[in-house]
Amino acid sequence: MGTHQAVGDEPVSRIERKRGRRIQEILTAAAELFGERGYAAVSLEDVAERLDVTKGSLYYYFASKDALGTAAIETLGNEWTSRLENLPAARAGSPADRLRALLREHTTIAVREYPAALGLFLVPREWPQDQKERIKELRGRHDGLFRRVVEEGVATGEFRVTDVGTVLQCMHASMSQAPVWCEGLGGTALDEAIDRLADTLMMLVVREP
Repeated sequence: MGTHQAVGDEPVSRIERKRGRRIQEILTAAAELFGERGYAAVSLEDVAERLDVTKGSLYYYFASKDALGTAAIETLGNEWTSRLENLPAARAGSPADRLRALLREHTTIAVREYPAALGLFLVPREWPQDQKERIKELRGRHDGLFRRVVEEGVATGEFRVTDVGTVLQCMHASMSQAPVWCEGLGGTALDEAIDRLADTLMMLVVREP
């Protein structure tokens, strides 16, 4: 019986993996479109066209545009912030070391993986109320990562800022433009551009020697 179950379970696992990959493809395409055009301007037909599938096939995974939008928000927002939360370089060392690691990793993810989808979180007022509130919550969780490090640096005297909130707004606004500034770059040139941006943003907080 044990052998029969093992053999029987294998196709199920393959099917589940295939389904998971397909859902991820749909969510990535939807997030890109929502980020590029805004929620109201995107239809399920647009997502289907981006994926070169029929609209009907999307209903197999998501019952509506709202369901797809909510899933895109949850998946991208949680994945992005979790990666920053679990970044080893952002969990040890001085506030300056940790903040720079967060700045660099966030920018790298934005530029290399989600250049279009980043816009999904920038204009939440265009979303329906439920999704708008969830975007606000996810942004708060994300902002809290940076805020805690900046506040710690201020408390220890390592950082000097005019206002923590203003500094964070400047940092997030700059990082949101990174995909535009880095468009067309690759390889070493892209790495250097990301480093320069991180170093420049650190100048907002680091005290002069």
